Amino acid sequence: QVQLVESGGGLVQPGGSLRLSCTASGRTFSNYAMGWFRQAPGKEREFVCAISRGGTRTVCADSVKGRFTISKVNAKNTMDLAMNSLQPEDTAAYYCAAHLSSPLQTRTRTNEYGYWGQGTQVTVSS
Repeated sequence: QVQLVESGGGLVQPGGSLRLSCTASGRTFSNYAMGWFRQAPGKEREFVCAISRGGTRTVCADSVKGRFTISKVNAKNTMDLAMNSLQPEDTAAYYCAAHLSSPLQTRTRTNEYGYWGQGTQVTVSS
């Protein structure tokens, strides 16, 4: 089992920044590829960014590319999402996810992940 806990959400004005963190406990963190997803009210959960288990390979959705950066520190069992130039359309509950993976694998679909956190709310509003 892997337990994931997100933190860092909150209310921010358009154009502002937030940094989300996901802290893991349980299994060997370095064996897990991880990702961030988000879900706005009335919408399906959507992919944001993903990172390989060693942190060397990343991929982000086109909607956040150039604004969001994903990183993973295996020694600290943490994964972060740095979000800049936030817009109202980024408002959603953000979830981190993890799954055992091969070294360079990134996972971009919800059904590829077996472990999920409870989510943290990000609201972008003036």
